Amino acid sequence: MTGAPRTPPRFVPTLTTVLEPAAPEATAAEAPPVSFATEATVTEPSQAVALSPEAQLSEAEAFRLEEQLLHRVLQRVDLSLEERVSDAVSAAVQQHLDTMIPGLRREIEAVLRALVSEALARELSDNPGSTPAFGRETLG
Repeated sequence: MTGAPRTPPRFVPTLTTVLEPAAPEATAAEAPPVSFATEATVTEPSQAVALSPEAQLSEAEAFRLEEQLLHRVLQRVDLSLEERVSDAVSAAVQQHLDTMIPGLRREIEAVLRALVSEALARELSDNPGSTPAFGRETLG
């Protein structure tokens, strides 16, 4: 069991920097400065270094760290957001169409009946001597 050291999977955080704890009597001002990796220097999540809770952050560093975290979270959300919004809109449109179709059919039927009646009335008024096939029978 004491063979070569195993390489952890890429999604497991790996400690890449060893920070020595400050002496108990040391104050935050005497503590060595903590450097933070920026997006330009960190290319893999496995290279990220976890901060200790005691690490003092300046306001600018805290803001930059918060912005980086927000950017990463938004990237992950953006991947599924478009698909989920599209599905939700499609479902809403389909639901509205399902409720509108019976009314639309009634309207279309009424419009077509009116158009056919008007066209038939015009035809009969333009040719008063002609009779429709379903009308009076004549002995030619």
